[in-house]
Amino acid sequence: MYTPVNRKEQRVKRHRRIRKRVFGTAERPRMSVFKSLKHMYVQIIDDEKGHTLVSAATNEKEIREAIKGMSKTEQAKYLGKVIAERALEKGIKKVVFDRGGFKYQGRVQALADAAREAGLEF
Repeated sequence: MYTPVNRKEQRVKRHRRIRKRVFGTAERPRMSVFKSLKHMYVQIIDDEKGHTLVSAATNEKEIREAIKGMSKTEQAKYLGKVIAERALEKGIKKVVFDRGGFKYQGRVQALADAAREAGLEF
């Protein structure tokens, strides 16, 4: 009998497997990515304290105005630059990348590459 594939459940399972190995510390926090069909969200998290140190999303007012008319991949590149700038302002240079169970391609890869180019190390 055919059982329909629940893509969200599969992504959550992959994310749990990833999170067993990826852990953010104060010296090297975790950069977590979530993408929906419309927006992307990025956080830099210290897992020891359970605090979000820096965050950025495509639905923030200033970012939304700057990315108007861009493709989703271009929006991800812009978001990568923004998160890197905000992290460097807070003194965060090295992070651990958490792709959130998403494939490392397309928007996730574009965001990561842009963050690297802007100065983050991972």
